[in-house]
Amino acid sequence: MNLQSYLDRQNITKYRLSKLSGVPKTTVIDICTGKSSLRKCSAYTVQQLAKALGCTMEYMMSLDDAGTEYDSKTGLPMNREYLECGLPPYLKTSVENMIASWEKVDGGEKDAHWDLYWCELNADINSAEVEQEISSEQAGYLREKYLRMKRGDPDD
Repeated sequence: MNLQSYLDRQNITKYRLSKLSGVPKTTVIDICTGKSSLRKCSAYTVQQLAKALGCTMEYMMSLDDAGTEYDSKTGLPMNREYLECGLPPYLKTSVENMIASWEKVDGGEKDAHWDLYWCELNADINSAEVEQEISSEQAGYLREKYLRMKRGDPDD
């Protein structure tokens, strides 16, 4: 079940939830349509929604996390895409360039700029990590996913 289904069952409109919770209507709409995720909302927003609906924050998160598996030791989602949240704009741009380049290369095309994008992304990850704009965990995740480096590689 997602938030929209829950609201339908409770006969509560998105507008009413917005008024009850103090969460902007556009945010509620984005969550209900799947454009945004409760996982990407602040804890305060989730708390306000839960309070307005008379349920726990954990229940609210269950409305968004159907099927999400968690690591029993860390409690973190097995899907680590949350590590891509909050990236600085220059790093997002480098990631997008690398994705586009990989799509060409993986499709059998040549991309004369692949090595440029790879080096730029690597440098941007390193810079963001050193400047503490991202965590070491995020840096490692981005290297593995977008540079296709494995932990323990000499270049890592």
